Amino acid sequence: MILRGSWLSKALEMQTGVTVVGPDHETAGRPYRVCYLLHGLCGNHGDWAENTLLPLYAQAYDVLFITPEVGRSFYADMQFGQKFFTYVQQELPELCARYFHISTQREDSFVIGGSMGGYGALKCALTAPGQYIACCALSSCFLFLDESLRNVREHPQIVQARVGTQAVNDLAAAYGPEFHWAPENDLLALARSAATTPEKPRLFLACGTEDSFLENHRRFQKAMQALPFELTYRELPGHHDWYYFDRALKAALTFCFDTDDGNS
Repeated sequence: MILRGSWLSKALEMQTGVTVVGPDHETAGRPYRVCYLLHGLCGNHGDWAENTLLPLYAQAYDVLFITPEVGRSFYADMQFGQKFFTYVQQELPELCARYFHISTQREDSFVIGGSMGGYGALKCALTAPGQYIACCALSSCFLFLDESLRNVREHPQIVQARVGTQAVNDLAAAYGPEFHWAPENDLLALARSAATTPEKPRLFLACGTEDSFLENHRRFQKAMQALPFELTYRELPGHHDWYYFDRALKAALTFCFDTDDGNS
């Protein structure tokens, strides 16, 4: 089952696109487990369904995958734009519970993302650690937000050369023209706060061995080791492309739903 459409978001004050992928069979009256699957900077809500084996994974795991549309917002409540983080983290689960037969229990709720979506998934899970049982972040950007924003301020031409000329404008819209750092957007600051809560999501962090983000993932994993999270870290063959992301998604789902920890 693949559904593509739009609905009205009060947080965004507009219609916004969404893709829903689920199994073709019923679950004997039980509500579906739900996984919020977040897209990257250059993508949209249809990317995961179109570029991976997501329909087969939904069939295998009896999971309803929900992929929202956030544009190039960096999963922020933007300084100059809409409240995309509020939409994804708060309103989206409410809309899904209203329209789909999904479980609203923490043990049945997951969040996964790739690249910008990996940052968004971690931001969701660490902001509300009691909301999801597991979070998987695949080749994430902005693991060290302060450094990233400082690089944009001091070397905008390097950022433009790497991810496109529009990226600096996107970041200014998300964080303001001064590229303002705030703890509610910083993953390590959020992790330190979430570490004090009784309920914490299991975390799966992965990066491609040929990905330019690899060194930051190694640094982030070491930083997270000082905090009381159950964290699984994987380096998988591949670049920052859909061949890698499909492989990483399969490993993430193994981590979430199978008995082993994502080695396959």
